[in-house]
Amino acid sequence: MGKKRASKNVLIGICGGIASYKTCELVRLFIKGGFSVKVMMTEAAAKFVTPLVFQNLSKNPVYIDMFQILEEENTQHIALSQWADFCLIAPLSANTLSKLAQGLCDNLLTTVVCALPKDTKVILAPAMNENMWKNPIIQENVKKLSAIGANISPKYIILKPQKGELACGIYGEGRMPEPQDIYKKTKTYL
Repeated sequence: MGKKRASKNVLIGICGGIASYKTCELVRLFIKGGFSVKVMMTEAAAKFVTPLVFQNLSKNPVYIDMFQILEEENTQHIALSQWADFCLIAPLSANTLSKLAQGLCDNLLTTVVCALPKDTKVILAPAMNENMWKNPIIQENVKKLSAIGANISPKYIILKPQKGELACGIYGEGRMPEPQDIYKKTKTYL
């Protein structure tokens, strides 16, 4: 039997979107709360906030490329999935939400989530334009993810986007919840 860890390991996934700047504060909150944090980003996310920011905040390498060779981890997606006590994706784009609902594994983030053990919770914090959020296809994908394991213990927990001013300049539903709210809600699920 292995040693019991004092802290929990949180694997934070970041998708492309303007809300990714909020994830800096989220990483800081988890570190301050005693969690060990590793960050994985989609290529699009790295265009909004540089990986170096998250590397400095988390004190760990940032994972983006599926084929990045790291000496300490032979099969990166499996190593990350086994390391995580839980996974949080914030912001979650419509693109990645749809990929997760369909089981598509075409980048590191989606592949790691697919490889997570069945009892590892995945907390999703969507952020997108209101029309995208309310699109019937996106809503069907939300229902599909929410239903996975719902009769026992939900694997995917989706935090509803907030109403407010969106990056496109309109007021509507689609804002990623504030980092403090995500942090508090995440702790209640653990």
